[in-house]
Parts: sequence; structure tokens; C-alpha cells
Amino acid sequence: MLVPVILFSVGLLCLIKGGDWFVDGAVHIAHRFRVPELLIGATVVSIGTTLPEVMVSATSALDGHGEIAYGNAIGSVICNAALIAAVTITARPGRTDPKTLRTPVFFFFAAAALYAGVAYTTGYFSRGTGAALLLIFLLYMAVTIRQIRHTAGTASSGGDGGEGSALRDAGLLAVGAALIALGAKLLVDNGILIAQALGVPESVIALTFIALGTSLPELVTAITSLVKGHGSLSLGNIVGANLFNLVLVSGISVTLAPFDIPQSASIAGKNASLVLELPVMLLVMLVLTVPALVRGKLSRGQGAALLVIYAAFCAAQFAL
Repeated sequence: MLVPVILFSVGLLCLIKGGDWFVDGAVHIAHRFRVPELLIGATVVSIGTTLPEVMVSATSALDGHGEIAYGNAIGSVICNAALIAAVTITARPGRTDPKTLRTPVFFFFAAAALYAGVAYTTGYFSRGTGAALLLIFLLYMAVTIRQIRHTAGTASSGGDGGEGSALRDAGLLAVGAALIALGAKLLVDNGILIAQALGVPESVIALTFIALGTSLPELVTAITSLVKGHGSLSLGNIVGANLFNLVLVSGISVTLAPFDIPQSASIAGKNASLVLELPVMLLVMLVLTVPALVRGKLSRGQGAALLVIYAAFCAAQFAL
């Protein structure tokens, strides 16, 4: 077990340093173009932190493990909202910009409605479903890019010269994302080996170990943003990453290799995924986003509620 421990440590170091550079690059870009940090978090940062999910899910689907791709997407959404966002909210609740948050939240629930509709009616994710999810991704990016251009265009000309060159900012973002992806892969690979040695089922591994492992970029970004005082960037990243988990991660996986909804356990004679996992995914996103949209702020009670939901969800997974 010495090698896995060493690789785990290297992965952790990569995550920490990569997160530091990644957040710095994103914040500098937001300041340079006078774009709200939440908007940058919901686009540029979210794409970067979702790359591990894309790689893991696409590879799993091509290898014939649709349950990994499916569980990873749903599990990552739950983990991002009920663990990562919950921890940051509990540690430092703050105000949000409902106007900026409205777009990614709307697209998330539109994608979730399609995702759940397919799951509850046919139980089969076809290439047509994958294409529809990818179309939602393209529409979201088009709307958001237009919003970014409008925001930057109405701001005063000239960036924040104190932030350094645009090339340096882009370099920090790229190198930080690469280190985060590398660190996440090292942690996930070793975590899976340990879980498999303990005899944990693939579906449970996907919904817990892999989902948590591939969500490490969001966790590192959230913690780093919080420490550096950029809470809006963290919230935007969580909501954007959850949207991308459904439309980009699942869209690519399903398009490459269609699959049926996996069934590793049953609740009252029905697929546990339909009774537990999908409802919990929708619940945690409602708890996370509705107060932010209605009141324009996040509370510690909200974070505590999400943590309780996540703990109960994990306990239920291992009890099934």
C-alpha cells in the first residue's frame, strides 16, 4: 500500500497548488474584463473543474460501464451541492447576486427535467438524449457568452492593470486546471483500488468514491476561493459544474455509448436510483439555489441542512 499512499500525497499537493493558481487566474480575468466573479465561476471555472468528470464518465461509458458514467454525474451533483457548497456556506455564508445566478439555475433545472423525464419514462439514455443534453450546453454557453460581452461592454474600458498580463492570467488558469485534473486522477484511481479491495459495488463506488474524487476540483476551488475572499466565484462554480455534469458529462457519455439506467439495489421493489438518487439530486439543488434566488443570500442553517442530507444519502447508499 506504500505506492498508493505516495501517489495519494502527490495528488493532494497537485490539487492544493493547482487550486491556488486556478482561482488566481479566474479572479484576475474577471477583474480585467469587469465581469462578475459568479459569472466567471459558472462558465470558465466550471468547465475546468468538470474535466475530471468528463474524462472518467466518457471512458467508463466506452468501456461498457454505463453505471459509472450515470452514477458519477448524479453523485457529483449531490456531492457538489450537499457537501462542497454546504461546507463553504456553513463556514462563511454571504450574499449572492440573484440576477447573475438566475441563468445557470434555469438551465440546470431545464436539463434536470429532461434527465429525470427520460429516466422515469423510458429508463434508457439514447444518443438522441445525449444530443439534446449537449444542445442545452451549447445554448447555455451562447447565452452566457452574450451576457459576459454585455457586462464587459458596458463597463469602463481598460482592465485592471495591477493584475498582470492577460497571458499570465490564462497561463495560471491552464496550469492550475492541469494540476487539479492530475491530482484528482491520482486520488480517484487509488480510492477506487481501495474500494474494490473492500468489495464495494461499482454503483456505490460511482455515487460516493468517484463522485467525491472527481468533485475534488470543485472542493479545492471552493476552499481556495473562500480563503481568498471570493465566495461568489465558489457558488458560481458549484452551480455551473452541476449543470455541466448533466449536459456535458452525461451528454458526451450517452452520445458515445447509450445505456440503460443501472439497478444495483431496490427500494419498495423499485430502482433505487429513481426512488433515492434522482430525488435527492433535485432536492439538494433546490435547497442550495432557491434561498439564494429569493433572498439574495446564503445562511449557515442552509449549509447545515445540506450536510445532513448528504450524510443521510451516503448512509442509505451503504445500507442498500
